Amino acid sequence: MDKKQAKDRIAKLRQLLLEWNASYHAGEGEQVSLSEAARDQLKRELEDLEGAFPELVTADSPTQRVGAPLSGRLPKVVHKSRKFSLADAFTTAELDEWAERAAKFVPGESIEYLAELKIDGLNVALWYEKGKFTKAVTRGDGRVGEDISHTIRTIQSIPLTLAEPITVEVSGEVFMPRAAFARLIAEQKAHNKVLKKAGKKEQTIFANPRNAAAGAVRQLDPAVAAERDLAMFFYAVGESAAHADTQLGVLKLLEKLGLPVSPHRQLCGAIADAEQIAKKWQDQRDDLPFDVDGVVLKVNSLAQQARMGATAKTPRGMIALKFPAEQTSTVVEDIIWQVGRTGVLTPVAQLRPVALAGSTVSRATLHNADEIARKDVRIGDTVVLQKAGDIIPEVVEVILSLRSGDEKSPIIPTNCPVCDTLVEKTEGEVAIRCPNVRCGAVHQEMIEHFVSKSALDIDGLGSKVIEALLAANLIEDGADLFNLQAGDLLELPLFKDKRVENLLAAVEQAKEVSLARLLFGLGIRFVGEVSAADAAKEYRTQNAKHSLAGFVHWAQKMPKERWAEIDGIGEKVAETLAAWFANSHNLDLLVKLEQAGIRLAVEQHAVQKFSGLTFVATGTLTNYSRQGIKDTIKKYGGKVGSSVSASTDYLIAGEQAGSKLKKAGELGVQILSEEAFNELLR
Repeated sequence: MDKKQAKDRIAKLRQLLLEWNASYHAGEGEQVSLSEAARDQLKRELEDLEGAFPELVTADSPTQRVGAPLSGRLPKVVHKSRKFSLADAFTTAELDEWAERAAKFVPGESIEYLAELKIDGLNVALWYEKGKFTKAVTRGDGRVGEDISHTIRTIQSIPLTLAEPITVEVSGEVFMPRAAFARLIAEQKAHNKVLKKAGKKEQTIFANPRNAAAGAVRQLDPAVAAERDLAMFFYAVGESAAHADTQLGVLKLLEKLGLPVSPHRQLCGAIADAEQIAKKWQDQRDDLPFDVDGVVLKVNSLAQQARMGATAKTPRGMIALKFPAEQTSTVVEDIIWQVGRTGVLTPVAQLRPVALAGSTVSRATLHNADEIARKDVRIGDTVVLQKAGDIIPEVVEVILSLRSGDEKSPIIPTNCPVCDTLVEKTEGEVAIRCPNVRCGAVHQEMIEHFVSKSALDIDGLGSKVIEALLAANLIEDGADLFNLQAGDLLELPLFKDKRVENLLAAVEQAKEVSLARLLFGLGIRFVGEVSAADAAKEYRTQNAKHSLAGFVHWAQKMPKERWAEIDGIGEKVAETLAAWFANSHNLDLLVKLEQAGIRLAVEQHAVQKFSGLTFVATGTLTNYSRQGIKDTIKKYGGKVGSSVSASTDYLIAGEQAGSKLKKAGELGVQILSEEAFNELLR
């Protein structure tokens, strides 16, 4: 960027930020359509530009105004009282539904709510015996946690002796204040500069205060926690009905005992008032000295809470209203088109790298040409970015006021960017598609899908290896993988003796495969794992002798109407299945697979004890691979989900289980250890 371009960009950024600040501080409610996180990112860009061109700095710039900078190693402990997670609401409509459900347990009674900030930290329970601190325990699975007394003891705000000599269990949230986190990051960066200068590997910078706090309290060395200046707010007392009548009374009791309590709380007599309080705190969240990710609403009367009871994991008298997903802003540096295994061309925005929800994002999907037109996204635009469901980065909107006039509208391709074949668009669909089944991109994507974990599951065949095999003309399709020889692979720079041995062993092992996984691996359009399993099950019920040749013969005779009669197969899937097995090129591939030694695994009939149940697996399991646990669940008639929802019956949690475990706890989903899952199989 030259000086003239920088001057223009600086002027636009200043104007936008000044308008945002004026609107925000005036409390008009109609702020510039940016989240505060997106605003902060634009301010950082302005600071960088002014740093590069100091002669362009002016006294009225927003940057010149002073502003506050924004494990199995531990002993297991059984909790004195059951610990619950909170259910989540993401919209006011969901909050209203919760209030209606809770009210049914206390018919005819008025309900008062207490709103408290939801601190983004780590839930911990502390034990005091006759007023003396004795133990601190993580929430764990609600029944058993980890002993972290040695690190919690280092938190200066926690009294080791209560104001009254009582025996009590109290719970709260450990967190790292923003100022302490800023100091930690500065120290990490300074240390990394030293490491870099010495030619050593740099350390990973903490993504957020919560990770830093959680990591500190689980350290074996208490000095780590002491150095991080952690803090804690308390909000619960074990068997609190014996000490207070209301949740507000609980907080006052905690204060009386000398325990730190968040000052941010407010009583409200109607759920609509609670929603307004949540909106106010959401707008002010960046002004707080600690991170929050929502507002907790609790029925204030403990007697009413007790009558409302709890599900397996969540109390019915409490809920967390989560703030919207984090947003930020960045620049679209280019828009490219990727070709998927079905030939669909998907536009992808290549972004100036930016931090978003704890990770660095440099790409975002634009979905299709219609979506680009609807949002009017151009190369060079500054855009608001967020993670859809906190997972997939997406462009929310364009900040039109920051356009310079040099932005370029992307060219919608008329030809495939890989093989130059004319693209097609099916009537009624928004996608454009490369029809060339021999397209290099389609070709590689198809083979990658064929060897993926949910299909033939061949270890060692990543995208770079497949690309190298295709470039060397060693393979044309998935069937050719089974004819590879050691001498072929040793010619490639990626391979040494041991790697060749491992890959060939994995390929040999994959020759015996279940029909469902093979069918899924063929990459037939619209045929997912579930529909592939449904089709395989139908074949097995109609044919006593199972072979690949037998299945192909059976499938060839199946018209679209017959496919559609299979339970779980819809019209769209039926149509593609019928068309796929009528295509001679596809049949040739199946013949090649059989000649290469592919054989259908003999599937023993198992009691369908999981029929009607949905499982999700997370974390690292000891005796199962991720695909192995899925296969076992399906073998016994269960369904496998990819994410935890209200329809999930069980979550199988291994070591280092993450967000899915948290979500399951919030939704009241039953959580199984690997051992408990094995017990269900007996």
